[in-house]
Amino acid sequence: MNKPSNDRQFRPVAVPDVELGGFWGKWQDAVCNSTAETLLDRCVEAGMLKAIDVDQPSPGVVIPIQPWGGTTQMFWDSDLGKSIETIAYSLYRRPNPKLEARADEIIDMYEKLQDEDGYLNAWFQRVEPNRRWTNLRDHHELYCAGHLMEAAVAYYQATGKRKLLDIMCRYADYMIKIFGHGEGQISGYCGHEEVELALVKLARVTDEKKYLDLSKYFIDERGTEPHFFTAEASRDGRDVSEYHQKTYEYAQAHQPVRAQTKVVGHAVRAMYLYSGMADIATEYKDDSLTAALETLWDDLTTKQMYITGGIGPAASNEGFTDYFDLPNDTAYAETCASVGLVFWASRMLGRGPDRRYADIMEQALYNGALPGLSTDGKTFFYDNPLESAGKHHRWKWHHCPCCPPNIARLVTSIGSYMYAVSDNEIAVHLYGESTARLKLANGAEVELEQTTNYPWEGAVAFTTRLEKPAKFALSLRIPDWAEGATLSVNGEMLDLNANMRDGYIRIDREWAAGDRVALYLPLALRPQYANPKVRQDAGRVALMRGPLVYCVETTDNGEDLNAIVLPRELSTAETVVLKDLNDAVALDLKVEREETSNWGTALYRNAPAERQVATARFVPYHLWDNRAPGEMLVWVQSDR
Repeated sequence: MNKPSNDRQFRPVAVPDVELGGFWGKWQDAVCNSTAETLLDRCVEAGMLKAIDVDQPSPGVVIPIQPWGGTTQMFWDSDLGKSIETIAYSLYRRPNPKLEARADEIIDMYEKLQDEDGYLNAWFQRVEPNRRWTNLRDHHELYCAGHLMEAAVAYYQATGKRKLLDIMCRYADYMIKIFGHGEGQISGYCGHEEVELALVKLARVTDEKKYLDLSKYFIDERGTEPHFFTAEASRDGRDVSEYHQKTYEYAQAHQPVRAQTKVVGHAVRAMYLYSGMADIATEYKDDSLTAALETLWDDLTTKQMYITGGIGPAASNEGFTDYFDLPNDTAYAETCASVGLVFWASRMLGRGPDRRYADIMEQALYNGALPGLSTDGKTFFYDNPLESAGKHHRWKWHHCPCCPPNIARLVTSIGSYMYAVSDNEIAVHLYGESTARLKLANGAEVELEQTTNYPWEGAVAFTTRLEKPAKFALSLRIPDWAEGATLSVNGEMLDLNANMRDGYIRIDREWAAGDRVALYLPLALRPQYANPKVRQDAGRVALMRGPLVYCVETTDNGEDLNAIVLPRELSTAETVVLKDLNDAVALDLKVEREETSNWGTALYRNAPAERQVATARFVPYHLWDNRAPGEMLVWVQSDR
């Protein structure tokens, strides 16, 4: 079988075209029941609606200006945008007229706020109207616009209402006039990337190539010389050396994007940039962008990523430090950064199914992003350490509340990450109970029903529904960890080795209604060891089962979790269903435990602690701190 051409263009399925049940259905229900309204309530409490309501006096500076020259209040439009996007997705799953009316009211406020020329930004219209476009490096104008664009696309797809979409198209049309190399135009880009990927979404829903061209302009311009941020600061009378992070690496603007080989700077900004680059690579079939992204991907995933898919270990820059610097107890690993990694991985699949991207997308989704949301949908993590002495807990809100709506919008839109379509192929990247309605270029309309209890169980079945037989390819990911996987079509076993391409089984045939594909992915318990260069994990081991990272908590195991020692040869784990944790599968394992009660009063002594045989309970990391507070540990001692 010839390898499929790299000229394929896969695009995600629209969120309303996938209905979720099972694992992800429960999480979506939590957002519908609590999170969507909670987000809006807390935005109101923070004063965000007063900021955009032209019928009220401007609230002025509510959150003080910080040493970097701005305030998180400048980002309020983005928080409202992500909240509206979350509401949009939740409305599709569960109609809520009251919540929809509240979103409509906010959209009406934005319509009244928008200038005649199309400009829209609450801070620069109502607080500092004379500072528009004067500090793109720091002040997030285009970033805010991007999140409102994403909200507009989501709200239109979910409700059919065009008002916000039209508002943001006017704003994008205005940007096309403002940015470029023509006389009087600004030859710049945003310090915090986001508008690049948002413009692609806008282009896809409106079928307007001009928005793709603007996104491509921002990407191509980034990091070129003479440097825009330097020239902008000089024009604005600012000391160029006063940039708060002292390096343009912070915003991935130190080099043109195609010349960048190392993942540096602020983690969320990097992920948003690479997501936009991957989208543009797909839309323009740009191999130069794809090649740059492949280099950056390898750099991140082989030297700078936690086992959870968390990225960005440092709080100081909310981002990257040195290779193999992955501390556990102080890990920043911002929820938004893992959400961004899911975005990037998904978009790397735009030029064809490839397991190396989809596997990481799944890993970051379950273990890096999902911990940011509690099971009841009411509290959140901003940073995600892999070890806690019992003082790290979820919070209700944050002075920079970017993470709550980010994880909420990802959870409620997860169906669009599970499936993608090209002209004659359907790719299934993620597994979960769902029904997808898919349309191919040849006119075939396919309903694909996926039945599974994944990730708790490894059996996955697909049933096709078509009005008439149609020829197309169905590509299913076989995770790298799924040793011994099997697959059958209508009961006939397929040779996985003969049909595997880039980690996907590609089944190209004429399909009829009622055809059934049965996939089995063994969920064997896997001990994981870190590269010896990761000094923080020396002598330690982590456990994974399927896509999930597991941890130990005080709730199940008492205190002194560092005293737990996993044997080199693991015993068979007993699986236990935890009703109080969304029917999660916990693992009970025979371990040894160092005695701490009989150590005595000495801080140090010449004999190690005695050990006793014990049983330790491991729970999925994404569920930690949902019960009684206490210690948590991912990397436990290994008896090697």
